[in-house]
Amino acid sequence: MEAPEPMPGYEELVRRSYRSLAGALRGCTDCGWELTRRTWAENARLAWSEALLCLLCAVGWTVARRAASRCLFRPFAEWCQLEPKDATKVPESAWKLLYYLLSWSYSTYLLFFAGYPFFYDPPSVFYDWRKGMEVPTDIAVAYLMQCSFYCHSIYASLYMDAWRKDSVVMLIHHVVTFVLIALSYVFRYHNVGILVLFLHDINDVQLEFTKLNVYFKYRGGVYHSLNDFISTIGCISFSVSWFWFRLYWFPLKVLYATCHSSLRSVPNIPFYFFFNALLFVLTLMNLYWFMYIILFVARVLMGQVQEVNDVREYDIDAGRKAAALQKKDGKLHNSSSGKERKPLMNGIVKHKHL
Repeated sequence: MEAPEPMPGYEELVRRSYRSLAGALRGCTDCGWELTRRTWAENARLAWSEALLCLLCAVGWTVARRAASRCLFRPFAEWCQLEPKDATKVPESAWKLLYYLLSWSYSTYLLFFAGYPFFYDPPSVFYDWRKGMEVPTDIAVAYLMQCSFYCHSIYASLYMDAWRKDSVVMLIHHVVTFVLIALSYVFRYHNVGILVLFLHDINDVQLEFTKLNVYFKYRGGVYHSLNDFISTIGCISFSVSWFWFRLYWFPLKVLYATCHSSLRSVPNIPFYFFFNALLFVLTLMNLYWFMYIILFVARVLMGQVQEVNDVREYDIDAGRKAAALQKKDGKLHNSSSGKERKPLMNGIVKHKHL
């Protein structure tokens, strides 16, 4: 058995990927709709029962989230006497924390305890690839769970989640991820899919855990330093792991395998440009969100932020101050209702003036 290929550096990634992409483009003399249609017909494998099961599971995730929020997360937030603005955010973060902890744990099991070598030897994701190959049951379970969840997440982003500054990008992310997961299963690229999911889900676990500790800092009007300390440590680990998993390991393991190694194992691999284009879009979104992280760290270093918060959230207090200033200057003529204002939901402003 050959030793795993050493992980490349950024320079080698760019050089070899560019060479492989350019060579594939020059060799594609009959690219077009006819080739796309023929490639789809020859390589796509998906039973109607599998698509229906995925859809049913997506509905199941939605029902489970609503039930968990109504019966568990909201009552617990009220019992803890959280600030009203924080209590409204707890169900979303608690639900996502539970899911991503489950999904990342299962991906970890597959990559490190089930005998698959994909993490230590990323090019092996394309070894012995063939069209219509059987998907191992344990990987098929992961795909059903992830594909149905991201189908649910598209709906949740529009109708259930709080609306944030990056919600449009988040919605695009969910669509791209759903398409990647679904089509990678259809064309039997499930091995690389498991590696992609493992490298991304860990950051969502850290993000939601940190946000929950931010929300639980004030309970019953009392400040709790332990939650503040945990949220600070969580913010630091989240920032470091985001770069390490999504901007270091992801391009050097996944993009190198899909752009360069794939053509060495399968010279005429189906939809080579399409899947790599989606992976590049995913990389750009990871860079976009990393700018939020850099922005937050810069504000902390300059003393503009005294405590950990989510810079993607709309600042309700700042909105109130702006409204007060406008009213003072005679630009705001409608009186405030005095009620607690809720965060943006579903892209619609509810009890909030921007």
